[in-house]
Amino acid sequence: MLDQTPVATSLGNPVDRWEGEAFVDRPAVSHDHLTYKKTMKVSSSLKSLKKRHPNCQVVRRKGRIYVINKTHPRYKARQG
Repeated sequence: MLDQTPVATSLGNPVDRWEGEAFVDRPAVSHDHLTYKKTMKVSSSLKSLKKRHPNCQVVRRKGRIYVINKTHPRYKARQG
């Protein structure tokens, strides 16, 4: 018979995993959103995106049109 005692993790909390079984415990909270870095918004028209913040500037680089904002980089956008 399999040993039904929970295996302790590095934090000392019991895990719902027993030796020999195929069940693998997954964390209750995923922290992927903390490491995800959002790049820039891609839109077919930048008319409304350039009005999102007073410091937004429309720039053309390498044949593409960008909206940049040096004070708040979250307002970056690209036309495409």
